[in-house]
Amino acid sequence: MSATWRRVARATRGERYAEAYAEQLRTMAAEGADVHGEAALVEQLVPPPARVLDAGCGTGRLGARLAERGYDVVGCDADETMVAVARRDHPQVRWEVADLADLAEAPLGAPFDAVVLAGNVIPLLDPGTLLAAAHGCAGLLRPGGLLLAGFGLDAEHLPEGCDPTSLADVDAALGSAGLVPGHRWATWDGAPHDDGGYVVVAHRRPL
Repeated sequence: MSATWRRVARATRGERYAEAYAEQLRTMAAEGADVHGEAALVEQLVPPPARVLDAGCGTGRLGARLAERGYDVVGCDADETMVAVARRDHPQVRWEVADLADLAEAPLGAPFDAVVLAGNVIPLLDPGTLLAAAHGCAGLLRPGGLLLAGFGLDAEHLPEGCDPTSLADVDAALGSAGLVPGHRWATWDGAPHDDGGYVVVAHRRPL
């Protein structure tokens, strides 16, 4: 499990952070909030019934929504407590414990049409593991497949205690893994990127 993630999660949600995250999402949804905002962009770019990896799936929020929309979904996360909640709350989806920095032996059943990293997965990687994670995710994509990632670029858009990862470093890591950059947006609803504190990037594996 990412030491960075564990430290940030415990600091912000306590020892029972997995349950706390799941409960927060249930509360937000009950109050009418859209807690599945990423799914619409995925559907626009890679229509169902594509095969999608929810990488850094947490408690299964996004992967479960994509499965409801007709995708063949596998979710993975390095945190076994988060995966346990995903398995309990969304048993219709396959969830695996797997570290993004060490995906070579993970039983995920590649290839995928898309790999999606939502919820600040990239900045929560442990220092020094971005390149390995980029190569691991890229290696799971079929030719023409899409990697889609959204993450904060400054403290305002990141959890307390999470250091930013620069967009240049992410582009370089994904480029070294053989992916070609495409569109980028300021939000998951497709607003144009404006050099603000949050970005959504799309990188594709060449055919």
